[in-house]
Amino acid sequence: MFSRGDKKGVDEIEKFLKNRTDEGLLRQLRPISYRKGGRIYIGKREYIDFSSNDYMGLAGHPKLIEAAKDALDRFGTSSSASRLLTGDLDIHHKLEEIVAEFKNKESALTFNTGYQANIGILSSLYTKNDAIFSDRLNHASIVDGILLSRAKLFRFLHNDLNHLKSLLKSQRQKFKKALIVTETVFSMDGDRSPLKELVDLKDRYDCQIMVDEAHATGIFGKNGAGVVEEEDLANRVDLIMGTFSKALGSFGAYLATSKKVTEYLINTCRSFIYSTSLPPAVVACNLTSLELVREDGNRRKKLLAISQYFRDRLKNAGFNVKGSSQIVPIVIGENAKTLGLTKRLQEKGYWVLPIRPPTVPAGEARLRFSLTCHHDMETLQKLIEDILEVIPPTPNLRQHMAESRNAR
Repeated sequence: MFSRGDKKGVDEIEKFLKNRTDEGLLRQLRPISYRKGGRIYIGKREYIDFSSNDYMGLAGHPKLIEAAKDALDRFGTSSSASRLLTGDLDIHHKLEEIVAEFKNKESALTFNTGYQANIGILSSLYTKNDAIFSDRLNHASIVDGILLSRAKLFRFLHNDLNHLKSLLKSQRQKFKKALIVTETVFSMDGDRSPLKELVDLKDRYDCQIMVDEAHATGIFGKNGAGVVEEEDLANRVDLIMGTFSKALGSFGAYLATSKKVTEYLINTCRSFIYSTSLPPAVVACNLTSLELVREDGNRRKKLLAISQYFRDRLKNAGFNVKGSSQIVPIVIGENAKTLGLTKRLQEKGYWVLPIRPPTVPAGEARLRFSLTCHHDMETLQKLIEDILEVIPPTPNLRQHMAESRNAR
């Protein structure tokens, strides 16, 4: 990164590492030996996994594994080129057709990751003459895409319609195009955007709207297509982005939109043009997972039911719990305290990780529990009891826990 004589650069790295270490913010990679059935193995220790985005438990599904093996036999391990060269296989087009149908849009385009999708879409479609109104808690990939576009960025307070309305009223007319962008389920808070109201503002102020459904796809909607489907807004949302790497149990990302937009992106989007396309085995997994999600609504119902149970029990305990989805964060506040609580829960056999600044705002460090279909009521009840040993219970929680034990 730096030449041997570049002492200033080396000093900056050392200062950064020291400051992060002193503040308890230095992140480290933790190699996992094995993962299966909602459990992970790190070294010789087994943990119940509460840090995975495999919400529907599809990552190890036999049908996905079979689809990947068949694609490996037919196509080999790699597509070996970008889509505009020779990496454009029939199954890439089949996947895009299925995604467009799934999302109830005219067309779709696949990307290698959600990060590549967001930075490519935003930087291609918007310029310095445009304005983008972004929820303050939007994912880093959205923020980076906006910065690359050079559009004027206006960040509205999280899910605050009045703040957004005031920004639109004072700023929209100054720019050629305008976009409102939001996640439908926010990855760190687990709450949902007020999508219907955002779409109404989009129409009122002549904007477009883009939604990131990465943590909603597979979970919400009649067919698991996400919050846009659940609220019947597909014909009013311009750009629907999402990933295959969470509830769909595979890898990659997509944009569902109009045919004109996908044609434009094929010719202008740098993160699409200059990337080797998704491997055939991954594409085959994506096709299969879409079939499974649409066919099995019971998994979604189970996941949302246990998530609500877990959240309600924690709220009754007096914990600062956010969200309304399968993501259940307990906000602790201090980094050191959050790290200490994480360690104690890991000692009890739960793999739950601390989320700290800059991923979340300063003073809002938290324990983030990702619930999946591998979890059940018995596991969650035991987890709640163990949480109470780590974090002292309030009086109403003691009463609730006594009632729960008697009920069993």
